[in-house]
Amino acid sequence: MTAASGNKAGGNKVARNRVARNKVDWRTLWASGDLARFCFISLGILLHATNETMVATVMPAMVGDLAGVQLVGWSLAIYELGAIVAGAAAGRLVSYVALRSNMMVAALLYAAGALICAAAPSMPVFLAGRLVEGLGGGALVSLAFVSVERLFARNIWPQLFGIMSAIWGVAAFSGPMLGAVMTEFLSWRWAFGVFTFGGAAMALASFIVLDTPEATKPQAGNGTAPPFPYAALACLAISVVLIAAAGVDIALLRSSLLLLVGLIGLALFFRIDALRPRSRLFPSPLFSWRSPLGSGMTMVAAFSVATCTFTIYGPLLLTTLHGIPILTTGYFIAAESIAWSILSILIANAPLERERLIIVIGALMIASGLAGFAYTIPSGSIPLILFCALLQGGGFGVCWPFLTRVIVASAREGEQTIASAAVPTMQRIGYAVGAALAGIVANASGFSEGLNREAAAGVAGWLFLAFVPLGVLGCIAALRIALPALRPQQATG
Repeated sequence: MTAASGNKAGGNKVARNRVARNKVDWRTLWASGDLARFCFISLGILLHATNETMVATVMPAMVGDLAGVQLVGWSLAIYELGAIVAGAAAGRLVSYVALRSNMMVAALLYAAGALICAAAPSMPVFLAGRLVEGLGGGALVSLAFVSVERLFARNIWPQLFGIMSAIWGVAAFSGPMLGAVMTEFLSWRWAFGVFTFGGAAMALASFIVLDTPEATKPQAGNGTAPPFPYAALACLAISVVLIAAAGVDIALLRSSLLLLVGLIGLALFFRIDALRPRSRLFPSPLFSWRSPLGSGMTMVAAFSVATCTFTIYGPLLLTTLHGIPILTTGYFIAAESIAWSILSILIANAPLERERLIIVIGALMIASGLAGFAYTIPSGSIPLILFCALLQGGGFGVCWPFLTRVIVASAREGEQTIASAAVPTMQRIGYAVGAALAGIVANASGFSEGLNREAAAGVAGWLFLAFVPLGVLGCIAALRIALPALRPQQATG
């Protein structure tokens, strides 16, 4: 009886210690200046995320000015391609080039891309600007994620990822309002002009604020930077372009061949990456469901591909089909991101012993919201559309901080840095591929004939139903993570 009581008391003590280690001493972090520097670094996410939510609200006006509704999917796909390349480069160069220098170059690239978009006379020039803008934005996001792994203790990663989610929430609220106000009173071009000034200001502020030894000196003491993954990224870029091209001027044989070759190219990209350990973008085993890392990365890929359609086509469909004002459609997207942010912060201090259950709940919420859009978008019910947006965004907020932690904590020794950068990189790849696939579905369902109410009615349902199977795959991957046999020791300690 006494031994049992002692064991119980010892178990309670261990549990209390785990909870204590999962708490953050915010005063100490602030007093040391680390929290302030982290928040500043994360402002790059604010630029990137505000732009993302803003583009959705200016899309109807931009398409009316530049035409090219068939290339709407390319706007996100090409942006994410730039973000992937820059994110991969930043994740490596941060060890050999000072963080401050990386941040300054990334912010200046972002400003230059925004300027090209603002002055674009045609859709091809606009897409070129989006590529440059993506290079800057992708680097800023990657640097923010890598800084968590490099500068902070593992036990507080969920809280820091929660801060990042809060920044996404601020961006989600301000982005649609910025796009709608600029479009209504000035022009959609002025919305991109704001980001031109924002990127330039961040470059200047990076030089002034990031003046600590950690920010002004490379992290690696010696050696040379690992080789850049030229072959893998070239294969990825070609694959995404081929998939996107399959959706322009739909023709059964040509489109099918382009899609098939593009998907084969994606598989080849992951194979090339795995065969070149010194330049790899992803940890191993990448998609093996025998490890939490493989199941987690599968979940990231599936949900990233499946859920980007609402951001790309939601405002365009709702404005065309139901005459819903641009600002209202923008705040549907804002609601999704705000739900992500709020729930991410509320759930961040949950006991680590329950993180697998939390991941499953979040996955089910995401899949339910995705399936719900297939009914609510065609029907035009504002309350139901809002509910699905909250469900999908809230699902990401519930599970993403813990999913990221499980992936990084489950990585092999020496691959934690690669794993921390791999999560946003896989998201970017998922968004690029999802945008390209959404373009195929949208143009095959009616947009190839131009933008009108009849075409939008044909597109609305199929555009979301087509991605429901990927939502199911994401849920299955989450259940695999929850299996006791797959739980690594480092993920719970």
